[in-house]
Amino acid sequence: MFDINEIRKRAQQASGQAAAYMEQALEKSGELTSRAQISAAEPAPAASAAEAEAQINANRRRQVEILGQLFDPACMAHMESGQALLHGMVQEQAAAAAAAATEQVLGRLLGEDMGVIAAALETLDLEDGGEEEDPALDPAWEQRLYAVLEAAMARLEALPEPEPVPYPKDGRNWARFGILLSGIVSKLNGHSLDGMDVEEHVPVLEQQVVSIVRRSWGIGGRSDLLDTIRYLAQEGYILRYQRYAGAAAPEELMDGDMDGEDRASAARAWRFAQRYKGRYAPGFMAGWDIGRAAMLARWGCYLGWITEGEASGILWDLSQKAAGELHSWREFAQSYLFGGLMWKLLCGGSSAESYLGYLADAATDLLTGTPEQEGGQWRACPWPAPRKIGFAG
Repeated sequence: MFDINEIRKRAQQASGQAAAYMEQALEKSGELTSRAQISAAEPAPAASAAEAEAQINANRRRQVEILGQLFDPACMAHMESGQALLHGMVQEQAAAAAAAATEQVLGRLLGEDMGVIAAALETLDLEDGGEEEDPALDPAWEQRLYAVLEAAMARLEALPEPEPVPYPKDGRNWARFGILLSGIVSKLNGHSLDGMDVEEHVPVLEQQVVSIVRRSWGIGGRSDLLDTIRYLAQEGYILRYQRYAGAAAPEELMDGDMDGEDRASAARAWRFAQRYKGRYAPGFMAGWDIGRAAMLARWGCYLGWITEGEASGILWDLSQKAAGELHSWREFAQSYLFGGLMWKLLCGGSSAESYLGYLADAATDLLTGTPEQEGGQWRACPWPAPRKIGFAG
């Protein structure tokens, strides 16, 4: 399954945190307003228009170069149409600004569409390094990633966390717990964790979620969504890790349809499983599978592909599995990082180190943040304690 949503969601976090970028947005909007007013007052000379067009093209080429450092070629192909859409949106904003008063311009710029534009700008700012070699060709790359993973997991292990508490079999505790299983992905995406809806129901935000689900997951509607959730809940990376750990050699995992890149990816994931199979059982992958399945359930409900009752039932089942396989939010977060790195090794993504950092930061905020920072949700909802089994006397 093709899944790049974790890194791209880092950019989309801007739509839920527009207030944090208010000063920057005001500055940019002021510049746009000034340019719009000037252009409305008098036509630009032909030479200036040509220079402006050349600068726009240069900027777009630079954006492609930066995005190329963040995503692999397959991801870039998926994003190409989105880039064109974004460019058109910016042009529409500028055209509207030319015909509006200053107050109207600011209102339009800081409205719903600003979330999309700011998200794209933040994506471009994530990394701005020069050209680098394919990390998969660097023998030390995997070892470096293992070190990054283990340091991040140790950092999470050191975080404070309330002791698990008993949950009533029926009650709001389990409903709240189910929502929070999507916490890491929600944090990266700037989504709300207050209830089932991930965002307000406004067209631009709905379109963002549709784009994530369709382009990153290949899910086009209800049937695809339920099939994917079922796969994550019943097989997922738990089964994949088990297969890779049990293989005597990476060739056992390959077939004749695999190209060289796929074979290299399988070998990387096999080495990962061989390294950790003595330390982590397949069930440790539960957090990675469950966290993404919970997010898909909430997305599907938000888009109207499944009912809220269906989503609640899915989250209930995922909650029981999470409580049975794992023992704390810290372990859940460590599982998410663990599965995330195996996925990265299979994808051959060059941004694996920063990706693990984003995941660890999101988990840290969920455990130690404050309500003022829209954090601390895991700390406020302790992990469910194992049920005590009674015996008849």
